[in-house]
This record gives sequence, structure tokens and C-alpha cells, in this order.
Amino acid sequence: MPERPLGLQYTSIGFNHIGKVAVLSELKGELTATAEVFETAVGYPGTVTIGFAAPSSSYNLKVIRDKPTEQYKWGDYEGRAAVLRKYGGVHEINRAGSMLDNVIYFNLKLEKELFEASLLEEMLREASESVSLEDDSIIFKYLIVQRKLVPLPVFLKSASREDAETAVVNLGYCIKNNMAANIYNKDLDARNYGVSRFLKVFLFDYDALEQFTDVKIRSNTDRIDGEEDIPDWYFEDGVVFLPEEIEVGLGIENRSLRRLFRAAHGDLLTTEYWERIQRDLKAGKVPRLHVYPEERRLKRETN
Repeated sequence: MPERPLGLQYTSIGFNHIGKVAVLSELKGELTATAEVFETAVGYPGTVTIGFAAPSSSYNLKVIRDKPTEQYKWGDYEGRAAVLRKYGGVHEINRAGSMLDNVIYFNLKLEKELFEASLLEEMLREASESVSLEDDSIIFKYLIVQRKLVPLPVFLKSASREDAETAVVNLGYCIKNNMAANIYNKDLDARNYGVSRFLKVFLFDYDALEQFTDVKIRSNTDRIDGEEDIPDWYFEDGVVFLPEEIEVGLGIENRSLRRLFRAAHGDLLTTEYWERIQRDLKAGKVPRLHVYPEERRLKRETN
């Protein structure tokens, strides 16, 4: 808590306007102290949002594109309002310790000189419904504000072996915790997850969120090799998920880290595990959460 940005502290306890003022003050103070400007965020470009930050800033900021990039893979795009509702909803729910909180502030003005030219050009071109230029200022209809994390693929490229293994194991716990909170991220790609300074992993991209109890768990493991018929689930409406594809979908390049994920969280690759959690949620049960490392958990003393 002492190291959490002040603006997010105010907003967390309900002082949204004061939080907005504090965030703007902190952002400008960081840029003045470092002589930095806002740049495109580290990591892979978002298909729905444009992320940006100053290199030394505590915050990561986002605006929503007018339309998704060609890499968007979820059919019809529901539009900016639907994405804002998903980000706003995350702030209101129990995030089970594995979803990065975000706050949406409306109607902000920042000086044009605070932005790198290429970033400013992209926002005015790709998010023109939300971002506009007025004299020497940039006007934002809204701004999504999050605490800055290191995207998991970026972290894994430079982390020590021990830290990389810890992060990959914590990725599995992050997915399980979100599931226990009835949250399903249908874009199970490691690029949507970030690593904190404590090596905890958080989901930070929310445009592909669904209620987990609405997801249809299916499998191709019972199909015969070489079978050419289209599986029955292909024609089902709604969100369909095949657990056996999670390892490929996450896109972790290092083979030994993939083996570690499979060893630690092999249950995530089975339909039985996902179906059991769904049954528990529908029955009103709360699945177990893994929020703290085992060495930090309180132990029950036995005589």
C-alpha cells in the first residue's frame, strides 16, 4: 500500500474526482522530474486498445480504438461502449487478487508536448472518437488508468531462471483464481498478463472477458486422428473453450517453461477440472483461491 500510486488510493476508497486530480498531478510530476514523454506501452500492440506510458511512470494508460486491428479474432466487434463496460465492471467486482484494478476517468486534458509524435499520431488516427486535438492540448473523452506491470512475455525474456519459473507457476494460479471468481478470459494469451515486482501475475486486458458459468467446455480429445468431419461444438452459439488447447494458446516460447506449467497446472488441460469449477459456482460454492505464496500462508498449529 505505501508504494501504490496516490491517485489509485483515493479512487479505491471512493474519492473518484480527487483521485483523477491526483493521477494527473502524479503523471505531470513524473514527466517533469524525468524529462520523459508518453510513449507506446512496452509489449505487443493491443488489438482493441492503445496502451501508453512514460518509461519511469507508475501508471499505464489506455484508450480504445475506433475499430480493432486485423488481428482481432472474436467475430463482430461490439464497440467502444461495450469495452468500457467490461473495464468498468472489473473495478466493481471481487478480482480474487489476480486481476489488475483499473479506473476510468472522463474528460481529461493533457498538453500535446507530453506525447511522443508517433503515439499522438496513432491515437488521433485510430482512436479519433475518443481523442482529439485542441490547440496545444489533447482532449480525452475518457482514460483507462492502471498500475504498470511488465507484460509476461517481456518479463520472461530477461528474468532469471528462478524468477521465470515462479512467474509461470503464478500464471496458472492467476487463471484459476479468475475462474473461481466466475471470470473467463477467452483470449488466454500470455501477452494479456503482467508480472508485479513480487512476481505475482495479473490479468490486465479485459476486452475478451466472459462469465465463466456461461462458457461451454468442449474437447477434441475423443476424436480419431485424421478425422475430417467438423466437430459438433463448432456450430454451437456462445463461447466455446477447449482446455487441451490452453498450453498452445498461452504462447510461452520456452519449452522447459511449458513443461513446468504442465507439471504444476496439468489440471487446466482437462475438461474435468473446468467443469467441476463450473458446477461449484452454479451451486453457490466458492472454489479455493491461491492468493499468497505457500511460504507466506498462515499455518495451523497441531499438537
